[in-house]
Amino acid sequence: MTKMNQRVIGLVGIVSRMANWNADFTGLPKTTSDGNIFGSDKALKYSIKRLWVERGENVLYIRSYKLEKSKKGESNEGEKLQPRSLEERYQYLFNEEVSKNSAKVLERLFSCIDVMNFGATFAEKGQSIGLTGAVQFGQGFNKYADTNVEVQDILSPFRDSKEKSEDKKAASIGKKTTVDEAHYIYPFTVNPNHYNSYIGLPGLGDFQGYTNEAYTAFKDGALIGATALNTNSKAGCENAFSLFIVFKENAQAYLPNLDPYVQVYKESDKTIYDLTAIAPIVAGIQDQIEKIELYVNHYAAEVRIEVDRLQRYNIITRAEL
Repeated sequence: MTKMNQRVIGLVGIVSRMANWNADFTGLPKTTSDGNIFGSDKALKYSIKRLWVERGENVLYIRSYKLEKSKKGESNEGEKLQPRSLEERYQYLFNEEVSKNSAKVLERLFSCIDVMNFGATFAEKGQSIGLTGAVQFGQGFNKYADTNVEVQDILSPFRDSKEKSEDKKAASIGKKTTVDEAHYIYPFTVNPNHYNSYIGLPGLGDFQGYTNEAYTAFKDGALIGATALNTNSKAGCENAFSLFIVFKENAQAYLPNLDPYVQVYKESDKTIYDLTAIAPIVAGIQDQIEKIELYVNHYAAEVRIEVDRLQRYNIITRAEL
């Protein structure tokens, strides 16, 4: 494991076609009070964490299940499927109780790839640990003006067994809500200095802080996490592009979130992600930037931006364009 010493700022673009990237509790695409469609940071993090789980990484903050026997005296005794609590998830991953030793718990937490990237709030068994993640996402607003919400009626093969009225004993009807097309643009930052204060603490051994290996895992998730997440509502959601602006070590410059400077529109049925407004912002601190990496699905989209030190890659094959 090697420590990462460079800050990164960037964007992740998610396209959703006849899918629902992030629904609210009514099933509709999540919106602000004035009707703007957006995806929460949790939706993007979930897709990345699911990818890590499938690859065998330790992921603490994700739902998992157990079978638990009903309490005696209940009418339906037997095992019921229930989500694990945070404490139970910890025990499941590490095969041990939560220690009273904070250093031991910190060591376990930092061994989880999601904690190393996104941080943690851990308040269990007398522990009260809050870790601000090295990776921080903003909200992903839909930048495509022509998005429409589509509602489909779905016929179930089963009737509702709770329905008693004679005229409603036929098969039940449900609904599936999608958008015809939306383009969610997420801003993110990576600040490896967030974990520096834990380096050298007794009991943490050779803890290096945020590592290059953790950043590589995050970067991979930012490139294919949404594409790999093929649930019923997420099929049709894909990673369209990702931008990584990597600062030089000890660089003093900072940039604002970049998503307000992005426009999305169509030209001859091809999606255009227009990032040209970012170029003059980056140009003013070019001497503090080591490299700029742009990954794009160029078969379906074009990203417009021209800046020094820009390297373009195919988001699918990772080959340089």
